[in-house]
Amino acid sequence: MNHATDLLTFIDAAPSPYHAAAEVERRLQAAGFDRAEGAELVAPGLGYLCVAGAIIAWNVPDLGPDAPIRLIAAHTDSPNLRIKPRPDLSRSGLRALAAEPYGGVLLNSWLDRDLGLSGRVCVRSDGQTEERLFRDDRPLLRVPQLAIHLDRQIHEHGLRLDKQLHLNPVWGLGEATERGFATWLAESLDVAPDDVLSWDLMCHDTLPAGLLGVDEDLISAPRLDNLCSCFGATTALIASAGSNADHVTMLALFDHEEVGSESATGAASPLLERTISRLIEARGGTVDDLANSLARSTVLSADMAHGTHPNYPERHEPNHPITLGGGPVVKVNTNQRYATEAKTHGEFVAICDEARIPTQVYAHRADLACGSTIGPITASRLGVATVDVGMAQLAMHSIREMMAVPDVDFMVQAFTAWLGAGSAR
Repeated sequence: MNHATDLLTFIDAAPSPYHAAAEVERRLQAAGFDRAEGAELVAPGLGYLCVAGAIIAWNVPDLGPDAPIRLIAAHTDSPNLRIKPRPDLSRSGLRALAAEPYGGVLLNSWLDRDLGLSGRVCVRSDGQTEERLFRDDRPLLRVPQLAIHLDRQIHEHGLRLDKQLHLNPVWGLGEATERGFATWLAESLDVAPDDVLSWDLMCHDTLPAGLLGVDEDLISAPRLDNLCSCFGATTALIASAGSNADHVTMLALFDHEEVGSESATGAASPLLERTISRLIEARGGTVDDLANSLARSTVLSADMAHGTHPNYPERHEPNHPITLGGGPVVKVNTNQRYATEAKTHGEFVAICDEARIPTQVYAHRADLACGSTIGPITASRLGVATVDVGMAQLAMHSIREMMAVPDVDFMVQAFTAWLGAGSAR
């Protein structure tokens, strides 16, 4: 299976952050990585820790406790519509579910789409609470757009959507009854209605990821931002398994980047720092060894990049065009919305040059607000030199996004070469 086809498989397996972490876990286990739980997080070698929608994995060769680390960080979450705790609505003879936008959703793209449901559900089982993954790929839901006959000014004034009123998906005829959402969920999970305690559920596009274009050289898929980077990072780390490198290689995939990373499984949590500390302690290391290791370590923050839009070239920095299919994009911002610095930028480009991988550099227009990544958060928490890198795409934060097929190979090659390149300092 080539990397582009494998990426499509990866995305289809991961409609929610929890499924993304589970798919990464499946791939790591197949490659010989062992799961660590709590006090067991002490073993060098090939291991990983999975917490809800986040996963941290490592390849620790037989090295001293102050060995430098090369780590690729990405995030598992994507903007979407999430189901509220009390979702049952009845309007105009239709049953609907109360939903709330998660992250910077490109709202119009979620209209008139067949939507499934996925995430996790907490249930009561044998007197205990149990968390279960949930996924239903049937076309259960739809947010119907208002007919143009009832909004004749849409072309003059644009589409205006109220996040509270206009984004609640329809899922049936009739009125809300005792067989509401929780009861349906209980039936789907084969538990009693009273045993469904809570959920983190979200809508997802039921159309699978696929190839696009007359030559099938484009990818059309949901959640490219940022499952594409998760796929590339996971594939590169697995390629490093068993290597006799002079450094530790790691992967950190966080949840909740799209809403600021302030959570127990987000990049602003102590999860990564704590994991690194315990891995060093497991090799007899001290606080000084931790400081020495981090001082010589490097992070690659992997998140998707804006390709230059052919219909809106004026929205892009004119001296920094980004081409789909043009290779990895180093993202630079003087206000530290990206954490790239000259040294890490130069090192990444040099590694790609040696591997004959083309690179590009992205800068945002100075008169537009710039997005950000987990790069600055990770750099500031760890004090580690960081480079922000992504692959070019269009329609970022839409329900379906687009990128070039050749860039998938470029990404995997670049990430693998970067992980194997040795200490940058």
